[in-house]
Amino acid sequence: MGELAIEFCGEWFHPEPGEPFDIGREGHLAIDDNLYLHRRFLRFTSEEGIWWLSNIGSAVAATVCDLRGGVQSWLPPGNRLPVVFPTTSVVFTAGPTTYELTASLTDAPYSEISTEESATGTTTIGAVRFTISQKQLIVALAEPMLRREGTGLSEIPSSADAARRLGWATTRFNRKLDNVCDKLDRIGVKGLRGGPGGAATNRRARLVEHAVTSRLVTQEDLPLLDLKDDA
Repeated sequence: MGELAIEFCGEWFHPEPGEPFDIGREGHLAIDDNLYLHRRFLRFTSEEGIWWLSNIGSAVAATVCDLRGGVQSWLPPGNRLPVVFPTTSVVFTAGPTTYELTASLTDAPYSEISTEESATGTTTIGAVRFTISQKQLIVALAEPMLRREGTGLSEIPSSADAARRLGWATTRFNRKLDNVCDKLDRIGVKGLRGGPGGAATNRRARLVEHAVTSRLVTQEDLPLLDLKDDA
């Protein structure tokens, strides 16, 4: 079994095989004094030579993906996933704050393969194509996370603040947000509509988590914030 190391805000932690490693407001990795965050939210454990990541909370979900964002899973409360990649990114939102940590695993059973970026300038996921204004919306919500260096925490702007950043009316922003979430929901991205997770704050947070971890938007897209409409 490989050795596991957890990095958050530049600090490294080394879980011991056979011992649970808890993350939350309390635990082996005490992330933040955020009342929206569970005291114990995530847990790394080892079983029969495999490291597992479990969501032991009751309300907050996490987005888990490989280094390049090619493989992504949504980890709701009560579920667990095997840690199989050399580098795994874990992103979650509690209240208005989004957090990211990474897990590094030696001798991982799966390797990460590079993929070529499209040179056409068109942004697609599966059969979904986004207009420039739709991508502007995503970048406006993800801007604090995109500008942050390394892992750690960032704030997700409100719809009104993101609309103001783009020079849009809030009603226009919300309409386009509906369209973006509907498109992603149709291709199976979870947590963007319906049920308790459909609340406005949770939906924006889930969109940011998915967009950043899947590399739908990157720092290279920040200039889109200065474009007018679909220019």
